[in-house]
This record gives sequence, C-alpha cells and structure tokens, in this order.
Amino acid sequence: MKASIRRHFNSLVLTISCVFSGAAANANSDLDKAPTEAKAFAAYMHKKHGFTEDYVQMVLDKVEVRQSILDAISRPAESKDWYEYRPIFIEQKRIKQGVEFWLEHEETLKRAEEKYQVPAEIITAIIGVETRYGRVMGSFPVVDAIATLAFHYPKRGAFFAGELEEYFVLAREQGWDLATPKGSYAGAMGMGQFIPTSYRHYAVDFDGDGNINLFDNIDDAVGSVANYFHVHGWRMGEPVAEYLSMPDAKLVEQFRNDKLKPQFTIGQMKQAGLEYEGTLKDTDVAGIYAFKQETKEEFWLGFNNFYVITRYNRSPLYAMAVHQLSLEIKDAVEHAKQKLVEVE
Repeated sequence: MKASIRRHFNSLVLTISCVFSGAAANANSDLDKAPTEAKAFAAYMHKKHGFTEDYVQMVLDKVEVRQSILDAISRPAESKDWYEYRPIFIEQKRIKQGVEFWLEHEETLKRAEEKYQVPAEIITAIIGVETRYGRVMGSFPVVDAIATLAFHYPKRGAFFAGELEEYFVLAREQGWDLATPKGSYAGAMGMGQFIPTSYRHYAVDFDGDGNINLFDNIDDAVGSVANYFHVHGWRMGEPVAEYLSMPDAKLVEQFRNDKLKPQFTIGQMKQAGLEYEGTLKDTDVAGIYAFKQETKEEFWLGFNNFYVITRYNRSPLYAMAVHQLSLEIKDAVEHAKQKLVEVE
C-alpha cells in the first residue's frame, strides 16, 4: 500500500473507530436495523464527502442486517488446517477451468504480465481461487454485507466502517446504485474479489473503454489483479516458495515464521545450516512456514513473493494454495500447447 494511501486509510480508521466505538457493542440483538450510531456516520459522510445526511440514512435504513454474513465471517476457510484447505482449491476441475481461462484470454494475460511484471499463472490462479474464474462472485448485496459488519461485528467494526465509507464513494464514482452490486459476505466484488478500498485504489481500466468493470470485463479484472500485485512488490522471476523435504528441527525452530512477512534472510539461514542453491541472494528475505497435514507438519521456505500473495488475503494457507494452483495451471497449459504442436 502506497504511503499516501496508508496515511489516508489510517486516518480514516481512526476517525471511523471513534464514531463507531460503541456501535458494534450496542448492536440490536434481533439485528432488525442499524444502530443509532448510523446517524453519526451519515453526518461524517456529509462533512467529508458531501453526501446529504438524509441520503446516507435512507440507504442504511434499507440495509438488511444478515445473520448469515456474521456466521460466514466467523468461520472462514482459512481457519482450517492445510490438509483440509488444500483440496478446496487444488482439484482437477479448478485446474481445467484455469487452463481454459488462460487459453481463452492469453493475449490479455500476456499484456498484463508485460506491463505489470506479474506472471500469467499467478493472475489466473488468483481469479480461480477467488471466484472460479468469474463463475461465483458472491450473492450478498455489497451494502448489506459491509453495513452488517460495520455495525454488528465488534472484532472488525472499525475496518468495515471504513469500507462502508469507501463503498459510498466508489458507487458515486462509478455511477452505481448502491443496492445493486453483489459480492462476498465481506463485501468483496468482481472476478478478483476487490473490497471497496482496493477497487478504488488498485482497479484499472485495462481495455481503455473509459470504465473500470471488475464484474463483467475480463481485461479490467486481469489488469487489476496484476496491478495489485505490482504495487505490493511482486518481483518477476523470483520464486514464491520452496519445499523443505527433510528440515533440521533446530533450523525450523530458529527460523519458523509465525508472522506473514518473512523475518529472516537467506544468508542468516545458510549460516545456520540451510542448504539453499536457488537464485536468491543472501540478503533476500525468507522464513520457514508450517502447514499441518493429518499426521505431521510440512515445511516450506517462503520468500518475498509468498508474502506479496498474503497482501491479497492475509493467510499463509491462501498464499500456498494460490502458489500451488498456479504451478498446476502453468504445467497443464504447457502440456496442452505441446499436444497441439504434436498434432500439427
């Protein structure tokens, strides 16, 4: 996230947090309407962005607060163990659909890869994990999802209040009826599942038609995912992760990465006994990440690009699923092309 965006976002969260400090805690137990703190939000939106208070209040009064949204965010797939999580995404149907997506949109993927220096297989895998290549983009009205979480989910109420602000502004910029767009239970939209903040700051008009459409426009969806990874520091040509087949227990204990961002360097790990023969420099960051199988743990070296994937979804499980799906898709595409050459 660029410094100017980060400053804006931090200021936003602080302001919204003050406005809503009691909202989530005092949410109606029957979930039948927005709490009275919505009036403070309406006043804030008028002062900050020029919306009329009556309009904001009218939108919020029509929101359907949904228990299903609160249930869904309380049990995300990322709470599973790796052996349960992996089969959700690394399966033949999703791989096959990924190959079809790549071959059908190869020119767009190549253009995005060249402009943003993010490989086609990563872009494809992200869209595959998020929405099965645009097939499943969510059924919740976005305003209902975000408002439900802003007012009725204490754990992240301030964050989603910030997203509610961004959604109002985004809808005005795009000329949307606030009630029309549908997305995930967390308010993520389009093929790449961008939350409002990401939509406003990272989505791009990749086909040059004057509109940014992540719902129906493949070019914009592909370009926007690539731009997100570019802005967040993807390094073209560098590895994502490397499997450790027989890691030393002391090495794992010393360099096990319990945070998303790699905390160590290749040089530090080599000095401690890591046998690494890859292309990264000693000064490059790395960490050992554990993934739970049914009877044991498996360990992987995660590098800068692994961390960049977690900027899209803050989960090592997610990053590993995207990485492994991308490799499966790339291999299958190369195999399909080779078969075509042989036939010719």
